[in-house]
Formats: sequence, C-alpha cells, structure tokens
Amino acid sequence: MMPLHLMNARLIDPETGREETGSLTLAAGLIQAIDGPTPKGATVVDCGGHCLAPGIVDWGVKIGEPGERHKESFRSAGLAAAAGGVTTIIARPDTNPAIDTPETLEFVTRRVAEASPVRIRHMAALTKGRAGTEMTEIGFLLDAGAVAFSDVFQVATNTRALARALTYARSLGALVVGHPQEPGLSAGTVATHGKFASLYGLPSVSPMAERIGLDRDLGLAEMTGVRYHADQITCALSLPSLERAKAAGLDVTAGVSIHHLTLNEFDVGDYRTFFKLTPPLRSEDDRRAMVQAVADGVIDVIASFHTPADEESKRLPFEEAASGAVGLQTLLPAALRLVHAGQLSLAQLFRALALNPAKRLGLPQGRLSVGAPADLVLFDPAAPFVLDRFKLLSKAKNTPFDGARMEGKVLATWVAGSQVYRVPGAGV
Repeated sequence: MMPLHLMNARLIDPETGREETGSLTLAAGLIQAIDGPTPKGATVVDCGGHCLAPGIVDWGVKIGEPGERHKESFRSAGLAAAAGGVTTIIARPDTNPAIDTPETLEFVTRRVAEASPVRIRHMAALTKGRAGTEMTEIGFLLDAGAVAFSDVFQVATNTRALARALTYARSLGALVVGHPQEPGLSAGTVATHGKFASLYGLPSVSPMAERIGLDRDLGLAEMTGVRYHADQITCALSLPSLERAKAAGLDVTAGVSIHHLTLNEFDVGDYRTFFKLTPPLRSEDDRRAMVQAVADGVIDVIASFHTPADEESKRLPFEEAASGAVGLQTLLPAALRLVHAGQLSLAQLFRALALNPAKRLGLPQGRLSVGAPADLVLFDPAAPFVLDRFKLLSKAKNTPFDGARMEGKVLATWVAGSQVYRVPGAGV
C-alpha cells in the first residue's frame, strides 16, 4: 500500500494534550510521521481542519455471538463501531454460552477475523458459567488472547471463591474487571432510591449498594494484589473509596458509561424502557460528580457499555423490560456534550475514550505517536444532527438518544491505515 498523508487536520493527542493543526503520514498500518513532508507517491487527503484523533477503544461491548446473533453480530457491531469512530471493541464474555473456555474464545476470535471491519478483543469469564464459584482456566485463556477477566453483571456472592480466583489471576498478571454492586441490595431493583423512584412506584436501590460492592472489591484487591478495574462507577458515594485506593498505591482503575455521564434518573420519564440501564440512572448530583471525576482523572475510562436488546424485550412494563442500550455509534456525539459544555477538553475526552483503556489493557492503540497503529477517527465536533435510531447500523435500535439533538459527526475511520468508514461526500 502507498503511504497516506492526512494534512490540514486538527490533531487531538491525548498523551501530550495537543490540539492544533498538523499532519499525519500513515504506512504499513502504522503512523510513520507527524507534521512531516508529504512522501513521494503518497495519497494526500485534506482533512479540512476537522479533528483527527486516535480511534476509540470501547471497553465493555456486548455482542450476541455466540447465542444471540439476532441482537448483534460481529459484522453489525463492527460496522456500527466504524461509523462511530470506534476502532477497537473490547467485548464482554456474557454470551450464550459464556466465553469461559479457550475453545470458545478461539471460536469467536476466528469469527471476528472473518466478519468485523474493526479490531475486536475479548474479555473472558473469571468463573465457569459466570457462576462465581469455580475459576476458569485463566492461564490458557490468556494464551488464547483474553485481555481481561470478568463475570460482568453476575456479582460473586462467594467471597472465598472470588479471593482464590483473584489470587490466581494476580500470579499470572491478569486484569480482573469487577462490577461494583452489593447483589443482595440490588436484586430486583430497576431505579435509584429517591423521590423519583417512590413517585413512580419503581423498586429501587440505594447508591450505597455500589459503594459497599466497591469497598469489598477494593479490599480483595488489597489482599491479593490483583490488577483490578471497576467497570462502572456511577455514584458520588463511591469516589472517596476509589481515591483512597489509588492514593494507597493499589493497582486499580475505574470506568463509567456515557449514559451515566449525560443522563439522569428523570430521563426515565413516563417509564421509557430505552432508559432502563444497569446500574440504573442516578441523580443529577451523581452525574455531575462523575463528570468531574473524569476531568480529575479519578475515573479513567469512558465507555458505551453497548448492550443490544430486541424490540420485544424492551416493549414491556418497565420492571420487566430488558436493561441496557446500544452505544457504539452514539458514544462520541454523546461524549462531545461534555466538551461543548466546557467540562472536558477534547484531549481529556480522548484520554478516557482511547488512551487510558488501551494502556490499561496493554494494547498499542489509543495514541498519536510515531510507530503507533494507524487507527484513527476524523470528525466534525460541531456538526449538528437529530438522531434517528433506525439509521443506526446495529441490529438492535434500543438507544436512549432517539430523537435527541446532538453535535459531532464521524467523517472517516481508519484501522491499521485502511479506511473502514467514510461519510458520502465528505471528501476523505
């Protein structure tokens, strides 16, 4: 392939904080030069002054293979990701069957290579069947390509078995991803405890359930020395515990979903099931606290937690409806709301969307540096549009942003220097 020279771009570098006009030269799947001369014979693309940033590394995506391809396949997820500027998907193991054996992991890895235009790496289950009792073959799964281990929303109640799994994971250097929640308090709940939940008669859970679950996990991380990542921190009550753990030198990081950064409990409105999430949407005070925690670096990662659900499972009474929302295509424009509000810079945003998840998972992506993979997204942060869920490329259309006015359009996406998405007529 001939070199590709992307010029007149507003480079967004999350490592250095740079946000200024420059150029990138791509060759052999890598970034070969920054602000260098145009190579002889290179294909030249004028980016029109639009933003060029590392492709998003979206951590915690649910894909329906195996078992639920009618909700999302590797192909449909990959197409949606490319259109959303996501160049690396970190997929969850809560499939049917769970990704809890090397054979299952090898199967999905082969399917990804056949079907997806973007990179997809998989987490594996921490325990067999995600049942929280018997640990998986962590070493063999690491050898097969697992980037982390998680039972996702199946929070272990057998603390002794969990401690054994964490101790073994620590001996292999494996990263464990926990879902901070006290399962006894949160079972059967669909809203956050407060006046809103009481008014609407919804079974609710106190934010303290998250803090209790996080404190247990952090205690186990301290005891075992495991590398630990909390997938979703959503309550202000949890932040002091997280700050203390980091200050004490524990190897811990944390993430938050874009929905908990941009929506609150009142968005549920008249029992709108597209806003039913796990954990449930929190108070406006909690939402603001999460945004500040991202700005301060207390929370490291922003992710979509893309969870496809079919129409039949969402068009039910609120308590019975499936939880979760799709987010591969809406992650970037939703996150840009925080930039437009002056709460984050673009460099801060891409630190949480791309650099931090890549670093935590030991991946080379997420950077604008010579020698880094040429995984890039070109976008216009100010382009307005009204979201139509039926235009999303995901098989499932369960987005809480349907009909919302948004700003920020992806114009083009490259993976390993090859263009995998472009907006017709964008000139790139």
